[in-house]
Amino acid sequence: MQFALARGAALVADYGTVEIPLETKWARQALPVVCLGVACLVGFQASEMWLADHRIESQNLATMLRGAALEPGNADAWDRLGRFRQWSFEEPAPTEAIADFKKAIEKDPYSANYWMDLAGAYEAASDESDAREAYLRARAAYPLSAQVAWNYGNFLLRQGEQEEGYAEIRRAIRGDSSLLPLAISRVWRSSEDASVLLDNVLPANVEAYSQALSFFESIQQAAPILEVWKRLMALGKPLALPRSFPFFEELIREDRSADARAAWPQALAAAGLPHDEPADQSLVWDGNFKGDFANGGLGWRWDNPPGADISFDAAPPSVGGRSVRLEFGGGTNIGLVWPAQYVPVEPKHAYHFRANIRTDQITTESGMRFSIVDVHHPADVNVLTDNLTGTNLWTEQNADFTTGPDTHFLVIRLYRNPSRLFDNRLSGMVWIAGIYLGPSGGAGAAGDRPKK
Repeated sequence: MQFALARGAALVADYGTVEIPLETKWARQALPVVCLGVACLVGFQASEMWLADHRIESQNLATMLRGAALEPGNADAWDRLGRFRQWSFEEPAPTEAIADFKKAIEKDPYSANYWMDLAGAYEAASDESDAREAYLRARAAYPLSAQVAWNYGNFLLRQGEQEEGYAEIRRAIRGDSSLLPLAISRVWRSSEDASVLLDNVLPANVEAYSQALSFFESIQQAAPILEVWKRLMALGKPLALPRSFPFFEELIREDRSADARAAWPQALAAAGLPHDEPADQSLVWDGNFKGDFANGGLGWRWDNPPGADISFDAAPPSVGGRSVRLEFGGGTNIGLVWPAQYVPVEPKHAYHFRANIRTDQITTESGMRFSIVDVHHPADVNVLTDNLTGTNLWTEQNADFTTGPDTHFLVIRLYRNPSRLFDNRLSGMVWIAGIYLGPSGGAGAAGDRPKK
């Protein structure tokens, strides 16, 4: 339709240049007749072009052929016809499609799209030589086209020409960054080598590396994700903390606690956040709640469960920092597993847990307590502190335990099981502060003997 409108406008412009002298009476009387004739001619040709375009846009081969015959000079019509023949589920006709694409190119030899369509048809017909030539003609027609570079690069990869193919894909994503996710996926499946992706394809910038982190997390591949992380940190560029979370999720999933422990301070530093190691050999980051929740990585997480409002409050003077305060409105029988933090630990090691908790009018028999669990191997570590209901002043909770042979991460969390009572809606308030986990006998492990 756009082609028809454009041609109609051109016809009007052409006829608009006709000059008719009006000195005589005959000329003035003839003018309306001439105008009517021109209008009829323009209208006829415009309607013919509209009909041609309408037929070409149909999904019927015979109708499309009649439309192309009405406008034999319309390159787009032949290209559409070629694509219809090539991709027809009922009657694919690759030879006829190639002929159609050639007709389109005869009408417009400078269209990179037509050359790419021809190249694709040649490749589908196993004519790699002519396909290569057509891709090169497309590149000559539009040297800066990211789409041409992308298609040609993928063609080269299919031909086993990895080095040349990677170079074209690199050119493509330089021209169009929206191709990054596809490029990462395609090159990884072609090489299964992260260094190939990093050295030959991806630009050395935060955006490209961040997308690579997300991709490798999505396919659950920790080894390449670590390689990407090293390159990302080597850039020395600022990185918003949430952009590192896919990286840490994969390390946690694969129980790579040592890698996570080493990378977390790097992520905090890149985000411009405090990244000093916790005091007293504690393995808990920000156990005194001095900062906001990270909601990912090795920081504190909160998932906004219904029926609970969260805020910060004062902590006991002996603890310092702040406390986290939760208020329950009495509308739900909430099951609570937040706030929570993943903590890297070592297998078969003895640890001491300590935390402070205060409650005010907590209802039902199922109250507030701390849970320390190995979520990947819950049979190895699953510790619960005392169940506190009603009102309690600040109380220190302690627990000693030994990790299992496969334990690499523990989750520390405030915990409540849903009540089994008929009148089970939870109301009241709870405060937590001074969360500590460290080796048994360490500098921060002093306090009451454990309660199991």
